[in-house]
Amino acid sequence: FFLMIRRPPRSTQSRSSAASDVYKRQKQFVLWTNTIKPQEIDVKSDFSEIVIQTNDSIRMTYLSKILLLNSKHVLFPGPTGTGKSLNSSILLSTGLSDEYQYVSITFSAQTSANQTQDSIDSKMEKRRKGIYGPPPGKKCILFIDDLNMPKKEIYFAQPPIELLRQFLDHQGWYDRKSLSFTKLEDIILLSAMGPPGGGRTFITNRILRHFNILSYTELDRETVSYIFTKIVGAYFNSLVQSVRDQTDHIVEAVLRVFE
Repeated sequence: FFLMIRRPPRSTQSRSSAASDVYKRQKQFVLWTNTIKPQEIDVKSDFSEIVIQTNDSIRMTYLSKILLLNSKHVLFPGPTGTGKSLNSSILLSTGLSDEYQYVSITFSAQTSANQTQDSIDSKMEKRRKGIYGPPPGKKCILFIDDLNMPKKEIYFAQPPIELLRQFLDHQGWYDRKSLSFTKLEDIILLSAMGPPGGGRTFITNRILRHFNILSYTELDRETVSYIFTKIVGAYFNSLVQSVRDQTDHIVEAVLRVFE
């Protein structure tokens, strides 16, 4: 597909990670994996803690970072296990400057609008009368995982999502005690959700229209092979060369058995 995106101001660009900037003198296309430092895998760490950056994950992280730095809301739809939540967590924890703080909320079927409002309000500070937001000089990225999980009520609405939609439409919501409108400033939404089914459902287009949508797809065979070749190669580094030379063959054999 083709993606058109406005070039951000120079102050918001990450020149170290942008392929177009790093390689513009050569005027050639390069793999996204060539735009980052070589990955070193600690074989002593737990297997679940090993993260292999692929072309897809680097590209998605780069595009979402550009959007977030320009205060654009982002939504990651895609199948389970494709790295939506993991890539988002890495970006929020290590990929942004100190100007940005983040709040993570994971929706479930039982999540209510009141719980969602209380969770967000507890992280905000009063700026002036009727206006709240993150600490002065900062922006808050609100990461909502499993956005389409809340159960639909009798009128087929999902209250937590309707609360977020009210914020996106009107930049705030009502205080449930004083019934006064509270405006929220400098908050950017980053969300992820899986396909409908297994408790997940379709969400209203009234909230989708506010997001820039970057869709994750199932990992292709080449990507899976790349991931396991990196991991097996790291474990084989301490072995003799004749064994290390068999890394590609071992990974290929395992993939064929799996398929």
